[in-house]
Amino acid sequence: MKILVLNCGSSSLKYQLMNMQDESVLAKGLVERIGIAGSRIKHVRTGLDAVVRDTDIPNHKVAIKLVLEALLDPNHGALRDLSELSAAGHRVVHGGELFTTSVRIDADVIKGIEEVIHLAPLHNPANLQGIRAMMDALPDLPSVAVFDTAFHQTMPPRAFVYGIPYHYYEKDRVRRYGFHGTSHFYVAHRAAEILGRPVGELKIVTCHLGNGSSVTAVNGGKCVDTSMGLGTAEGVLMGTRSGNVDPSVMLFLMEQENDPKVVSHIVHKESGLQGISGFSSDLRDIEEEAEKGNERAQLAFDMLCYGIRKYIGSYAAAMGGLDAVVFTAGIGENSSLLREKVSEGLGFLGAHFDPSRNQVRGKEAEISAPGSKVKILVVPTNEELVIARDTRDLVGKR
Repeated sequence: MKILVLNCGSSSLKYQLMNMQDESVLAKGLVERIGIAGSRIKHVRTGLDAVVRDTDIPNHKVAIKLVLEALLDPNHGALRDLSELSAAGHRVVHGGELFTTSVRIDADVIKGIEEVIHLAPLHNPANLQGIRAMMDALPDLPSVAVFDTAFHQTMPPRAFVYGIPYHYYEKDRVRRYGFHGTSHFYVAHRAAEILGRPVGELKIVTCHLGNGSSVTAVNGGKCVDTSMGLGTAEGVLMGTRSGNVDPSVMLFLMEQENDPKVVSHIVHKESGLQGISGFSSDLRDIEEEAEKGNERAQLAFDMLCYGIRKYIGSYAAAMGGLDAVVFTAGIGENSSLLREKVSEGLGFLGAHFDPSRNQVRGKEAEISAPGSKVKILVVPTNEELVIARDTRDLVGKR
């Protein structure tokens, strides 16, 4: 059974072709700058060198056509015929309260995704473009939607309702939704496998740390709280996003700038590591400059580590205990310094850190000290595998 996993952005399309017999990746690639000058497709068949093709790609329909052509190429493709494809799995950022699990895509599902566009105006339209382009290209191929928000739909109202007039929730569904759900689901379940314990018995805090970051409390395999909210700026400090900010600050900025779009740009594009350091949103640059004595770089780094540590402590309290902390995504998997600084001071929870075990990048590892009651793990995320598995389970074998 071969499944094509698609992740469509407004000007990009990431893809993986997976063989679900052994869950191996047969090929993967990236279509860049869709609808923009300088567009291209980069395709890699597993075991071969990457192939890059510069060509005009005006829309997602053309992008899908190029992906299918690359997969069929006699030299670097991974399919002899498109009939080998069993299904397509699509990442969809926002499912609102309509979608609590992954679903087979039909006209009603597409209508539902359209109905929550206002909750993710930058993402859902692009996701829909990819879905429609794929269905146009292969109308008989089953398609599945896997939602970033679905895993967080098990949160209780005390965790997702905001302290504003309740009618805004009733009328407009203003609430905490959370994101990176597919990643949090994967690493929590994989951590349980590594520890050799049923996920249903564990209290885990998963830290998805990248340019966008979120921290999630997973109790018995279910999300009970998460740091991102209605949008993607709440929570810990991020690359260019502010993280938690007093609403009074937002009101002050609105009065100063007198333009919601300007304030939105400040919060999403000019804040975070970029805003505090003044020179970069990349944690690698921040760490390098902090080492040289740059005080603002050090402040940005310290704010990020402090914020993550606060979430770990608060979520341990919310769950009434803690069995494991998991680091994942670009920063979580690769920054040994951040993992060390976040883990410092967690001994009161029974989480004891081992610096010698922490010298890992991008691979699974336990970095807690021998005998630590609370385990500290690094688990590279694999959202594509979750999408492929859900797709397989929903369409059955063909």
